[in-house]
Amino acid sequence: MNKEIIIPDLGEGIDSVEVGEINVKPGDHVDVGDILVVLESDKASMEIEVESAGTIKEIRVTTGAAVSANSVLAVIVLDKAEEAAPVAQPVAKKEVEKIPEQKVEPVKAPATEEELPKAPIEAPRTNRRLVGASPSVRRFARELGCDLSLVAGTGPKGRVLKEDIQSYVKSRLAGMPTGSLAKLVQPEIDFSQWGEIEKVRLSKIRRATAKNLQNAWQNIPHVTQNDEVDITNLEAFRKASKEAAAKEGGKLSILPFIMKAVAEALKAFPDFNASLDASGENLVHKKYIHLGIAVDTEAGLVVPVIRDVDQKGVIELSKELVDISMRTRDRKIKPAELMGATFTISSLGGISGTGFSPIVNPPQVAIMGVSRSKIKPEYDGSEFIPRLMLPFSLSYDHRVIDGASAARFTKFIAETLAAIKNL
Repeated sequence: MNKEIIIPDLGEGIDSVEVGEINVKPGDHVDVGDILVVLESDKASMEIEVESAGTIKEIRVTTGAAVSANSVLAVIVLDKAEEAAPVAQPVAKKEVEKIPEQKVEPVKAPATEEELPKAPIEAPRTNRRLVGASPSVRRFARELGCDLSLVAGTGPKGRVLKEDIQSYVKSRLAGMPTGSLAKLVQPEIDFSQWGEIEKVRLSKIRRATAKNLQNAWQNIPHVTQNDEVDITNLEAFRKASKEAAAKEGGKLSILPFIMKAVAEALKAFPDFNASLDASGENLVHKKYIHLGIAVDTEAGLVVPVIRDVDQKGVIELSKELVDISMRTRDRKIKPAELMGATFTISSLGGISGTGFSPIVNPPQVAIMGVSRSKIKPEYDGSEFIPRLMLPFSLSYDHRVIDGASAARFTKFIAETLAAIKNL
């Protein structure tokens, strides 16, 4: 005998609700008291229970659909023992009583709680239990793909709170193989259907760079601060000093000056010359200043390290830059020379661009991007005069550095570069 399961009266003032969860599928056998679906309004959550045992023949609603009283939820084939007995209509069991408008959720996640990756947490759907949770908590669980019946509730009468879901998901993720979340899944597409193609394998450096950058982007909350500095006087000084640097075997570009300014800034703002430890609860300040300098090579981006920048002069740094850049492009750089940087500088000023947002290279917490300088009219209080302006950017790990600190850091660098005597 087939029987339609109908949504009962929803109560005064409730015209429609949303289907939050569907706990059965066609072919499932259900007993009296099993939960068919969970319906949600803005302030209440209702579980529709089975009133007669049988086998689900058809589901007529979908998750997220809006339904109203007397709508058909499903069709059930009653067990033979149930056919002789009168069939009662299902009842809606309220999980959460109606909440007054002025009240808020009993518990909220701390503002500093890390956002959890929205990775589905797969789990068997057998032996489901009755779960008490508010509509917002159920919605949060659905967004994470978390099965509420597997989460132990710590709220009143065992209700599941948002923190319980976060703890459960964290524990599940902790057991996943390293990098499983970071793996990029590319769809298989036959591009040859639209024309001629050529497949070129990425170099080992580019493959490693892609993996590291994706990992950094997924795990570090990035923010970028943009600034610019008047380097008119600095550029004049640089040009006047080029010959002296050349005699020493160096090439005096703007980069050694930037490195010196960054070194001074890192001493003044030690949080930028630091790393989070493995627990993520302690900041490791480094008493040395080693700068990674991004070098463009045919094989891809390589970042050799120049050590103790704060202890070296501009001419000495220019000589090291020439040497290390040449050996990097010739693939003669040693592995040890690619390790230990406390901060990175990526300069695209020799090519083009007005600004960009570099990606932080962990375990560092910040990186500076330098763009191409340009003559711009600057107002001096009475008239506009041409000045050479250098745009630069600072990307930083927001877990360690806040916006105000980043703005002070870039301001310090700009003031240091503008005042040649400070270098």
